[in-house]
Amino acid sequence: MDGTDGLELPIADEELPFDPNAVTIEDRDIFELLEPAVQEWWLEEFGEFVPENDGFFTPPQKGALPKIDAGTNTLVCAPTGSGKTMASFTAIINELYRRSREHEDGLENSVYCLYVSPLKSLANDIHRNLEVPLEGIESIAARGAAGNPSGEAASSSEDTGEIRHAIRHGDTPSSERQKMLEETPHILNTTPETLAILLNSPKFREKLRTVEYVIVDEIHSLAGGKRGTHLSVSLERLEAMAAGEITRIGCSATIDPLSQVAEFLVGQEEPRGAPREYEIVDARFAREFDIELESPTDDLIHNPREVVQDRFYESLHEHVQNHTNTLVFTNTRSGAERVLHNLRERFDDYDEENSGCHHGSLSKEVRQDVEGRLKAGDLEVVTSSTSLELGIDMPHVDLVVQVGSPKSVAALLQRVGRAGHRVGQTVTGRVIALDRDELLECAVMLKKAEDGFVDSVSIPTNAQDVAAQQVYGMAIAEIRPESEVTAILRRAYPYREYGAGEWESLCRYLTAEYAGLEEKNVYAKIWRDENDPPGGEHHHESFPVGEPLIGKRGRLARVIYMTNIGTIPDSFTCDVHTRASDEWVGQLDENYLDTLEKGDVFVLGGNHFEYRYRRGSKVYVDHTSARPTVPSWYSERLPLSYDLGCEILAFQRQLLEHYETGGPSRVRGWLRGFPLDDDSVRAIARLFDHQLRYAGVESVSTDERLAIEVERDRNEYERRYYVHSNYGRRVNDGLSRLLAYHCAQEATANVKVAVADNGFALSMPLNRKIDLEGILDDLDPGTVREDLRAALSGTDLLQRYFRINATRALMILKRYKGYEKSASEQQVSSEMLLGFAQDLEGFAVIEETYREILEDKLNVAEIEGIVAAIDSDELAVERQLLDSPTPRAFGLATLSASDVVLAEDESAALQAFHERVLEEIGEESLGRLSTEN
Repeated sequence: MDGTDGLELPIADEELPFDPNAVTIEDRDIFELLEPAVQEWWLEEFGEFVPENDGFFTPPQKGALPKIDAGTNTLVCAPTGSGKTMASFTAIINELYRRSREHEDGLENSVYCLYVSPLKSLANDIHRNLEVPLEGIESIAARGAAGNPSGEAASSSEDTGEIRHAIRHGDTPSSERQKMLEETPHILNTTPETLAILLNSPKFREKLRTVEYVIVDEIHSLAGGKRGTHLSVSLERLEAMAAGEITRIGCSATIDPLSQVAEFLVGQEEPRGAPREYEIVDARFAREFDIELESPTDDLIHNPREVVQDRFYESLHEHVQNHTNTLVFTNTRSGAERVLHNLRERFDDYDEENSGCHHGSLSKEVRQDVEGRLKAGDLEVVTSSTSLELGIDMPHVDLVVQVGSPKSVAALLQRVGRAGHRVGQTVTGRVIALDRDELLECAVMLKKAEDGFVDSVSIPTNAQDVAAQQVYGMAIAEIRPESEVTAILRRAYPYREYGAGEWESLCRYLTAEYAGLEEKNVYAKIWRDENDPPGGEHHHESFPVGEPLIGKRGRLARVIYMTNIGTIPDSFTCDVHTRASDEWVGQLDENYLDTLEKGDVFVLGGNHFEYRYRRGSKVYVDHTSARPTVPSWYSERLPLSYDLGCEILAFQRQLLEHYETGGPSRVRGWLRGFPLDDDSVRAIARLFDHQLRYAGVESVSTDERLAIEVERDRNEYERRYYVHSNYGRRVNDGLSRLLAYHCAQEATANVKVAVADNGFALSMPLNRKIDLEGILDDLDPGTVREDLRAALSGTDLLQRYFRINATRALMILKRYKGYEKSASEQQVSSEMLLGFAQDLEGFAVIEETYREILEDKLNVAEIEGIVAAIDSDELAVERQLLDSPTPRAFGLATLSASDVVLAEDESAALQAFHERVLEEIGEESLGRLSTEN
């Protein structure tokens, strides 16, 4: 319909914030769902958006509002700033106001809507944003009730009552918590951990029986981890105790597959049954994107590092000056600090008043100050790592610059989506790559984003540590039938296939059935018994005799549960000492130790050290002159997504086809169809031209070929195998461990491993030689999991994850009787327990530790798929012996030289490799490939 034909708007035409005769309104039916006061507030607040949306609402709002109004479980997937959260709240506020007006006493003194956020800051921001509509609608309603002439066409003449809202999380003072019992918020904002605590709070849990709506915001950041698993069970516990059915609304940025995320949100109606009914609002591409990849130069090898850096900062400065507010994302916290420092040092335009840095290592006060000034538009540029991907609205940000690869299309769109914070504004983003490997990675990423591709999320399954927490919580809340506990657990999506074996293993742990467990101070947490006849220890009149029941054990059970709940692991720094003199040489973040094996070399304080072993929170090393195998930034950067890695391999196959048809010029022409600047096009085309002229087509991995190159370094007396498995660091970590395990058995030598997103390197003494191609061919996909599990035995990785899972499963208590055990103390406790636990048959915490490492950290399912493809000849393995690494292996060969202290070494090494390549291809078109003697 045109204008307002047939629709009685709640305010006069001349007072509308748009010309009703100049626009086409397509969503009249949705607008009519709103109460008059809500309609008027919406027009006053958002009427200016009508020309851009052909109506009153943005695309996700058009899709979500009627579904939520009808009580339909809904997943709303749309870019940042498109109004998906406001759509959820508006439908709920509208319903609550309608009820408040219709009932003389208003709403009950209890919770109707839960808003669950992964971040306290996000919950705070939503809390502030709720005040705007609630106060605005109340004001309009009061105006109408008072007979204000300006509102007589608009509002109901009845008072709409009051809708209270509050926020509750770990930092909420006890006085405010007590006040919530007396005057309960109708809309409660909270976090996953606090929700689990509320479900076990005897008084407040009664306030949750009236909950009718749950909004899970930023669900994409929860679904792939154990916080999401924990939340999914909490939602089933809430559903089981609520008076009626709960409408679940999930708000997500770009994610895939949507159906899986929706099923994660809604769970199952019955254990092992079909998922609850749901609708999906897919508005992931509702905004226009202007994204381009930039390179400071078309030659990232020969140009000196200072030149590349100078051009990068000149370009960044120009971008900032041409926009109002710029947000710069880097891949590490140190990178965010470094970029801001250099901007201030190089240009007089930046100081503490108009620029800032934001990341998780900064104090809460500093972060909140930067957030406030960014929200107000007072900062011209802010640098960040990942901490601003989610959270506060940034209405003035009109450019996002991503330095280096964000490692997935989903992360790219989430970060870039922080710019142009409303539908109708073009999202402007620039990605700047500073090395050739990331240049290639980003080129494919931007093209796939342009094509609508999104990486898939992987949701953990049957996590025993989370199950232990939740079953303990259910037992503490009330004695209940075992069948009810297992039904609640299995209705949660991550436990939809939770079997009897897993349940029995969990119960054996929770009841401390294992001999010797209590001697290790690991006590029973629940009792499990059939309901006794009258007079028995576990007789409960409300249940029939013989009904298997579960209840809590221990007088301090509730206190232990409340003070130890959660899934976010503590971490600590380890002191590094030399073995020879016990000299303290520095500290390493514990996460970094995940990557270290005996013999690995790393840089600390400008010196090289060989890792030997760890005892508790102390790491012992030897001085060495060997080159590093693990870069210092390794544990901080996000890994490349497996899906995107596969797309890069497919891209390389397509590039080879163009090269074979028309050479470099054909490749450049094809690449100009990608969102790349000209320097990027030329740099990528030159990279592959040199690669193919030097080592031939077989040296490039594709989705049909795995290329391996072998280098014999006689200067360092090492043989290196560069495996171009472009599957991302998680898969490469697992695959390299698997191969190193078999190589060590065949070569009877220590095998060093260096892992990156685009492949990995295995190295051993030159007098040791293995048939890596043969080992790959002989791998059995059916034994991959077993072999990889064997390779993990005795590693620091296993020790660390056992500690994390033992703490989550409350086997190790972080807090007990007023004492708080630090992460390093937890590690000592876990090392004392690990050997004992490994000898227990089917011990739940050990099994979960292996499951998490294999499935969630090392992507064992994808490794099994790769091995199966090699086994069936769908993936060919090609090996070449070379005197110097190929251009595609430069990054692997200089992996650890990317540390700041070795920047010049890396540049020199790259140029030396490059000169050898140019020397070879200058003499022969395909280079002189070595033959093995």
